[in-house]
Amino acid sequence: MSSRWRSGVTSWPDRAPQRSSSNILRPMVKKGLLERLQEGPVIGDGGYVFTLEKRGYVMAGPYTTEVVIEHPEAVKQLHREFMRAGADVLQAFTFWSTDDRLSLSGPDAPGNETGKSITCKEMNDQACTIVKEVVGDGDTLVCGGLSNTPSYAQGKGRAAVQKEFSKQVDSFMEQDVDFLLAEFIGNVEEAEWAIEVLKGKGKPVACTLRIGPTGDDSGVPVGECAVRMAKAGADVVGLNCRFDANTCLKTIKMMKDALEKAGLSPYLMVQPNGYHSPETEQTKNGWTILPEFPFALGPRQMTRFEVHHFARAAFDLGVRYIGGCCGFEPHHIRAISEELSPERGGKLGDASKKHLPWGGALKTDQSEKDFINGKDTREYWESVKPALGRPGFPDVQEKLFRQ
Repeated sequence: MSSRWRSGVTSWPDRAPQRSSSNILRPMVKKGLLERLQEGPVIGDGGYVFTLEKRGYVMAGPYTTEVVIEHPEAVKQLHREFMRAGADVLQAFTFWSTDDRLSLSGPDAPGNETGKSITCKEMNDQACTIVKEVVGDGDTLVCGGLSNTPSYAQGKGRAAVQKEFSKQVDSFMEQDVDFLLAEFIGNVEEAEWAIEVLKGKGKPVACTLRIGPTGDDSGVPVGECAVRMAKAGADVVGLNCRFDANTCLKTIKMMKDALEKAGLSPYLMVQPNGYHSPETEQTKNGWTILPEFPFALGPRQMTRFEVHHFARAAFDLGVRYIGGCCGFEPHHIRAISEELSPERGGKLGDASKKHLPWGGALKTDQSEKDFINGKDTREYWESVKPALGRPGFPDVQEKLFRQ
């Protein structure tokens, strides 16, 4: 697959204030999600949960987001890094922040530094405040996201599940986010219930499932899932998290084919996890059943060059919202931004001022030629096959966890 790069200075949309007919200076109104998708690719941000766990701010296991209250500067910093890398969207850090999820761990739960129970409203309001402070008057979109609920898993029914969703969405509407996202949902039925709540709010709605080629957690085929989400009213449909980039590309192709057959045309979105896990492709649980999950995944992480290829393949497939989930770090988002810069009028994030793709910056170092000579080309980096560095370790796992 081809990759293109446009050299030159960083290009940005005109952010100068516009003068109205009354001679009063007014800030330029930024384009919304659907308008941007119509014009070309939109770059999402990366993973917050895993990155902040590694940095010491999120407890693995519960994976809830008390950090927005305990250490808001840590969340702000990661938002800034993704924005600097070239993300067009920053997602408020509200993963698993419904009351039914938060009630599973009380004030004495391991990792809760506040010493008190935190409500859905407190968590979501604070997360939105943080991300809006980072974006400021800039051009980056703010996304309010919700995810799967314990109420659905416990069989409490549509009304109970939608009540949990509605409490989150009320915060998003009060904070006036730019669009709404339901993500990391394993059953298309729960996704339909989420979309129903979101569609009544007058904002663009995206929905992503955490599924692979075998369909949702209840066995509903991939294509049917996509069609049902689109018919429920989602403007953007796709995938996130449980599977790697290659598997997500195969699965999104199945979605696209089914949507075209049904005469439906929502925008497509993909945000895979950042770890190679080909042996999990035909499972329901994806990377979570790797023996290495969640603490020893480092050797499986994608390189920036692999992310270039992923971004190009996704775009060529027709996907227009391209980002990452767990394991996608800021330099991965920069790779997406750089790969798709030609399709975005040369637009790049500020982090690209410190980077030339495919090792190009190595041309500038004349003092250490011995170890960099020849490493300044795309051809070199595409020929490299990263080694594990651990003799006797497997390329893939022959046996998955509890399989």
